[in-house]
Parts: sequence; structure tokens; C-alpha cells
Amino acid sequence: MTDSLITIDGDRLWRSLMELAEIGAYDDARTGLRGVNRLALTDADAEGRRLVLGWFRQAGMSVRIDPMGNLIARRDGTDPGAAPVMTGSHLDSVATAGAFDGCLGVLGGLEVVRTLTERGISTRRPIEVVVFTEEEGVRFGTDMLGSAVAAGRIAIKDAHDLIDRDGLSVGAELRRTGFAGDGPARFDPPHAYVECHIEQGPVLAEAGLTVGVVTGVQAISWQEITISGRAAHAGTTPTELRADAGLAAAQIIVALRKMVDSGSYGQLRATVGHLAVHPDLTNIVPARAQLTVDLRNPDDEQMARAEADLAGYLAGLEGSQPGLGLSTRRMARTSHVPFDHGIQKAIATAADDHGLAHLSLLSGAGHDAQEMAAICPTAMIFVRGEYDGISHNPREYSTPQACARGIDVLATTLVRLAGE
Repeated sequence: MTDSLITIDGDRLWRSLMELAEIGAYDDARTGLRGVNRLALTDADAEGRRLVLGWFRQAGMSVRIDPMGNLIARRDGTDPGAAPVMTGSHLDSVATAGAFDGCLGVLGGLEVVRTLTERGISTRRPIEVVVFTEEEGVRFGTDMLGSAVAAGRIAIKDAHDLIDRDGLSVGAELRRTGFAGDGPARFDPPHAYVECHIEQGPVLAEAGLTVGVVTGVQAISWQEITISGRAAHAGTTPTELRADAGLAAAQIIVALRKMVDSGSYGQLRATVGHLAVHPDLTNIVPARAQLTVDLRNPDDEQMARAEADLAGYLAGLEGSQPGLGLSTRRMARTSHVPFDHGIQKAIATAADDHGLAHLSLLSGAGHDAQEMAAICPTAMIFVRGEYDGISHNPREYSTPQACARGIDVLATTLVRLAGE
């Protein structure tokens, strides 16, 4: 019997990461670094998908594309009827990304398959590597979109009908880019799902460790707030007669920070990542403002209380200026998701067997794994990031050695699970 302790080709993994990073690459003026911009279902995202699709096929894998555009690459096992062990992540990025977010999980899964095939190692269960569509949510407003459809939380029609700020729909962009597949939109439950990802935080670096075992993902709430006021001359309109949508937006931002600083909502985090005013002119009181609110909390009850108190604040703000109106639109909402203890133990054992010290930690970011946890035993491996673990930024970086060690743990975990 072949030893189940697997070590991958770290140099080849790194070359794949760097080649993919050239698709959608741009020179970031703020950092002076090379960044990545591959928003979901753009031409750059499609080009990256086609590159990886070719790599899957070169590795001897069969590939299917489902109606959500998720790519599922399969390496057969010796038991064709056995449920597969699945891994993967996403290739789409935010507009100011680095080379690792999502890509490490996909290309790491590919590297596992390459290694097993080169060494003639077979597994009882098939191994599947998935590229999920629109994980980031920055283009169509709903994160983990492809995996949410695959797991049954979002209906395929609702996903296809989502539109970006230019009025282009998910369904239309899938067809335009050639990734509108067929077959069932929902996945049959795999035997297990294991995702490897950069941490996107400072915990592992501060502890001096390379890998971590992820215990779950905290609750996430996204909403869009639209404020309607009244355009007026900046010099002639008395303050008490204004319906200033810009002022109301600023008050919401300050109120959110006060909620966080109060400590009354546990480990609440709040971010306004998008803010726009209209008509956006120097000498006109804003008639309209639109902003997004991203709330995160590891405690579902504390999250619900924060959402309720924010809603109460917005209701009171609406009457604070004559003629001011507010409306909200739910973009995304997921509860705290705990990961499977058995899969966590399998990851920890693999790390131990590779001689890698590790710790357990909760993910502050959302991942496709949280959706997959609804249909199969799931957990994640985190890989250490440098520069305080910064992510969604061209400074995002993990060393070749850290990436290789994380995928060593992934490979060993997958092979053991695929032998069950």
C-alpha cells in the first residue's frame, strides 16, 4: 500500500500561481506593486478560467460545467460509484487583488492531482477540483454565489437574474463568456469538501506558524442602503431646509463605528465599502446617496441584535431631515457556520504527520466552504500570509514554502479521505 503522506511539487505550484496572476494584472499606483483585477465573468476571468481548464485536461481530468458556470474537474477513483472527495475555491477576484486569494485552493487541488498521477497513486473515491463562480460578490452583489447555488441556498434562476451596476446579468455574462453549462445546478453531496486558502489575517504570522485548521466561518450580513434627499444650491439653501443625503450617509458610517466601539455586540465588525452620491457636484447638496454595509460577527445572536439596532437607527434617521427617505436591499446573509470536527481532525493529523505545528482558528472572511458545509462534512486549511496577512490588496503575499506546505497538508488529507 502506498504511503498516504503526500508532498507536492512546490516549484510547479508557484509557477502556476504566478502565470495565472498575469491574467488581469495591472500596475497599482498606490503600492507600486503588480495587482490582479479579475472580476467574475469579465473577459479576464474567462481567460483565467480557460487557462486553468486547459491545465485540468492536461492533468488527465474530465471537466464538466454546470448551469452556474462552476467548473468541476474529476480524477476518477477505483470505485466509480463512490461519492467524490472535493476541493477547490475560486478564480474571480476583487478589483485590487493579489495572486493568492482563491487561486491557491484551485491550483493547489490541481497540483495534488498532478502529483498523484505522476506517482501512480490511485484512490478509491474520485477527487474533484471545483472552480466556483463569483465567490467575491463584488460584481453581482452576492458573495459565494456559485457555491450557494451548488449547495441549494440560492435558486439558479435567482442567481442568473442578478445584475451588475451596468445592468448586465449573471445569466447573460455566462452565455457571453462561454461558461453557461448544463446539467443539474445542485451538487450531489460529496463524501467531504476540504478547501485550502490563505488566511487573510495576522493570526498565523503572529504565532510563527505556517498552517492553521479552520473551525468555521463567522456570520456575514450585506445590505445596500439608498438615501433620497433633495438637490439644492450649496450657497443659498439654509441648513435647516436641506434634505442632505450625503450628511445622512456620513451619519450612518459614524453610527456603525460607534456600534463596533461600544463593545455591546461582541466581536462585531462593520465596513462601508461602497459610497456614492448624486449629482456628485461641488456646489450642490446631494439628492441621493447609496452605500453598502458589511457586518461580520462570530455570534449569531449578537449579529441579529446589531442588525435590528441598525434598522432602528435608520428608521429614526429617516425623520431627522424634512423630505429625507431611506430604503434598504438585502444583498447577502449567512449565519455562523461551524466546520465538521472529523475533517478538522483529519487536517490536524496530516499537519502533524508533515511535522507542521498548527493552531485552530475561526475564519473572519467568507468562503465557498461555508456553503458546502450544508451538504457534506467540510473544513478548511489556512496558509500563513505575510505583511499582517493583508488581502484584497496587491500587497497580499504568501511565500512559496508556505503555499507548498499548505498544499502538502491538503494532498495528504484528500488522499486519506478518498481512501475511506
